[in-house]
Amino acid sequence: MERYDLLYRLYDEFDVETLREYQSFVDLFPPVDSRVALDHWEEVSDELDRLKRQIRESFPAGSTFAETAARADRETAFTALDLFARYDRAVNALVLDVDETLRSAGQTDNELPRETLHILTEIHESGVPIVICTGQTLENVKGFMIQGLGNELVHSGDLSIVYEAGNGVFTPGHGSQTKRLLYQDLGADVRSIFERVRTRALSAAPDNVRRGCHLQGNEFNVTLKPNFETGSADAEAVIDDGLVHLIDALGAAVAERVGDGADASADDREGDAPADDTGGDDPTGRANRGAAWARAHYAAADPEIRDVLEASGIEPAADEPDASVSIPDPVASLFDEIDVAYYRGDAAEIGSLELDKVAGVEAAFDVLDVTDPFALVMGDSKSDLRVMEWAAANDAGIAAAPEHASADVLSHVLDHDELVFDRGQSAKMLRTAYVMNLFARLE
Repeated sequence: MERYDLLYRLYDEFDVETLREYQSFVDLFPPVDSRVALDHWEEVSDELDRLKRQIRESFPAGSTFAETAARADRETAFTALDLFARYDRAVNALVLDVDETLRSAGQTDNELPRETLHILTEIHESGVPIVICTGQTLENVKGFMIQGLGNELVHSGDLSIVYEAGNGVFTPGHGSQTKRLLYQDLGADVRSIFERVRTRALSAAPDNVRRGCHLQGNEFNVTLKPNFETGSADAEAVIDDGLVHLIDALGAAVAERVGDGADASADDREGDAPADDTGGDDPTGRANRGAAWARAHYAAADPEIRDVLEASGIEPAADEPDASVSIPDPVASLFDEIDVAYYRGDAAEIGSLELDKVAGVEAAFDVLDVTDPFALVMGDSKSDLRVMEWAAANDAGIAAAPEHASADVLSHVLDHDELVFDRGQSAKMLRTAYVMNLFARLE
């Protein structure tokens, strides 16, 4: 209990709020060409040093408590101490989603806040590697990470980018391991299906989807993004229609691939289905059946997808003995390898279930030589939930989520450590990890 007593004393007896404000000012003061402004910065810096010196001289391990006071409010500090008392481990990696986690549309101007960037830099400088884990393209993520964190940090050898939700891993400074294209290890069936869907994602789309969406420039995943402001009514409407189109295109591609089985090599296929199981030699009939199978399969797998289909006037009766939804085993087997993801008003996407964010994180840890991970995992979506569940099942970390995260993510986080933060306030959770590691150094 001694540490708790010291922490109570710290926040009860010292002007921690002023100290923290001074620290924030010194850290985030913008570069300006003004003698008056620079004089003020120096005055604040001197006062900050004085307040920290008071704490250092008043506590055993005073430097740790001075840094805690400078980085964390009372709630954050006690949360960090509770976590360290529970797990008795320091955080040795960060696994961070970007959109609606590190940054938030409408709250942070869709940029990484300066406060978040600064604490990320400090954590990195303390020796903790960073894994950025996102559904975005590599070039997009690499660009704004360099812009925000700087080229030196991104290329330090201690930062990895898991992109397209686990299809690839980019870790600069690691020679032949710098870029690992995990999707190249997938089977020929799955790769062929993705190629077919990609060619039709816009060219064969309904007019409103073709006009209102663009195809994100992924290496492997097929992602439709709205040409309207994310989350707006127009974006929601066109992404809902785009989801239906992608499901239908996926179903048709799977049915075609199974129907093409007789023409595929033995190395490429296993368990070919008879042609008449997928519509015989009628391409239109085969495509229509494939679409019905896909609607039934993915509606049964995801209530949100079912809601979108039903709102579109489609009632996929997955449990009824209707021939149109009696899915042949070879078709169902391929569906079981392919994920359909829906993000309301933001994206409709197909990806590989074999290559999720967990696979990407494991590959990143392998390159970064994180052999016994205890990570802070931050995210808001179902793809992030898989990493959180993996960390919990393997005693490999703790999970945090913004208040607007999906219901399943929030349920997981609340059931474990209750690390929920306000929209746009990702820095608060990062400071929690930073202070947790300060306490670990006292061991």
